[in-house]
Amino acid sequence: MDVLTLSRIQFGLNSTFHYIYPPMSIGIGLMLVIIEGFYIKTKKPIYKQMAKFWTKIFALTFALGVATGLVQLFAFGNNWARYSRFVGDVFGSALGAEGIFAFFLEAGFVGLMLFGWDRVKPKMHYFSTICVAAGAHFSAVWIVIANSWMQTPTGYKIVGQGLKARAVVTDFWAMVFNPSAMDRLAHVLIGCWLTGTFLIVSVSAYYIIKKR
Repeated sequence: MDVLTLSRIQFGLNSTFHYIYPPMSIGIGLMLVIIEGFYIKTKKPIYKQMAKFWTKIFALTFALGVATGLVQLFAFGNNWARYSRFVGDVFGSALGAEGIFAFFLEAGFVGLMLFGWDRVKPKMHYFSTICVAAGAHFSAVWIVIANSWMQTPTGYKIVGQGLKARAVVTDFWAMVFNPSAMDRLAHVLIGCWLTGTFLIVSVSAYYIIKKR
């Protein structure tokens, strides 16, 4: 096999392994908002117990998602360096927005969500849970926008020639709302919610069978 085929195999395996975890984080994040919301409203201890349990599972999927995502970034540079240079300005806009609107929001409140139980007021803890869940969703939004742009590119032009040619953004919002972005985003988010739901149902069924 040549280098191109090996690069494709490696990138495909990396992507497949990485994509196991973000849908779990997004789905569980939404469920945590719902469960903890029930606790805030009813004050029933069972909802707090459920939220604390699933917060631990969320932390695991979040950590694995970040770790495998870093491998993805290196794969872009190592396997597809020329392509990364060609679309760097476009991808930089989307990934920069993800860092500002999503990752900082998620990373800024995840510590409070994990370790703030019984240390901060319940409503403050619930606010941190909402922020973390929102950050996870925003992250998916910008990643899907970047991916959709590769399939249906708009809002850009090519400058330079030959190996120095590169794509630059001419209309940021046209790039964001490219023709396939909203359909793909709806597909991804619904898939994430279903993944989180089925994970919770599966683990809960296991605990019921084991009478735990």
